Amino acid sequence: MMKWSTTIPDLAQINWRQLIKLVVYVLLLINFGFYIRDDWSIAQHTLGAGSAVLDWTSAFATTIDESAWFILLLLFELETYVLSDDAFTRGKLILMYGIRFICYAFLVHTLFAYVKSTYDLSQVTAIKGVSDLCELSDNNLSFTSNLEYTQLDGKNCSDLSHESNFFLIEPPEFLVVTDGEGLVIEKQLVWVDLLEAIVWLFILFSIELNVRLQDRGIATGTIVSGLTYTKILLYGLLWAAAAYWIYRGHWMFAWDEFVWIAGFTAIEMNMVEWREEINPTDIAGGIK
Repeated sequence: MMKWSTTIPDLAQINWRQLIKLVVYVLLLINFGFYIRDDWSIAQHTLGAGSAVLDWTSAFATTIDESAWFILLLLFELETYVLSDDAFTRGKLILMYGIRFICYAFLVHTLFAYVKSTYDLSQVTAIKGVSDLCELSDNNLSFTSNLEYTQLDGKNCSDLSHESNFFLIEPPEFLVVTDGEGLVIEKQLVWVDLLEAIVWLFILFSIELNVRLQDRGIATGTIVSGLTYTKILLYGLLWAAAAYWIYRGHWMFAWDEFVWIAGFTAIEMNMVEWREEINPTDIAGGIK
C-alpha cells in the first residue's frame, strides 16, 4: 500500500528568489500572448492589400519587440545565473553575441517604427470639406479613440463623435479616422511608446555594461554606483509611463510594464548574488 508523505516542506529551504523569477517569467509569457492577440486585432483595421512589409512589421512592432526582449532576458538569465564561467566557450560566446545582435536589430526596428509613427501623426491635417463623421460612413473606414477601433457605418457614426474636425491616420492607406480629441490621445500614446522604447534600451545597455564589468571582477566603485543610480532613474521613468497607461485606462499596458520591470529586477537579483561571490564583504543590494 502506497503511503503519502505528510511532511511539510521547510520554507527556509525554498529558494524564494528563484520561485519569484519563475512566477514573473510565466506572467511575461502570458502577457506576450495577449499582445499578439491585440496586435492582430488592431492590424485588421490598419492594414490592407496595399500595405508594404514595413507597414506589417510596424503594425506588429510590439510582438517583434516582446520576442526580442524575451530572448535577451533568457540570455541574461543564462549569463548571470544558470551557466558557470567555464561554460562560456568561444563557440557559445559567438552564438550568444550573434543572437544578441539580431535582438538589438529588432529593438532598433521597434524604435524606428515609433519614430515613424510620431512623425506621421505630426503631419496629419484635417479632412477638408467634412464636418460630420457620418459623411465618412460609406468609405470602409474604422474610427479610433484611445486605441479602441470601431468599424464606421451609418448606424454608429453619430454616436462615435460629435466634433467637426476629422483626421485620417495610419498611413499608407489611411484606413482609420479620428477626431481632434482622438488625435491628441494618439500623439500622446505614440510619444509614451517612443520614450519607453528609449528608456528600456538605456536599461539594457546599463545591464550589459554591468555584466561586462562583473565579468572582469569589478563589482564596486564609481562606475558601478553610477550605473545603479542611473537604473533607478530609468525605472522611475517607466513607473511614470505605467501611471499614464492607468490614467488612459490601459490596465494591461500598466501590468505589462510592472511584470517587465519585475523580470529585469530578477536579473538584478542575479547580479547581486554574482557580486557577492566576487566581493563577499559587499552587502547584498548595497551601493558602493
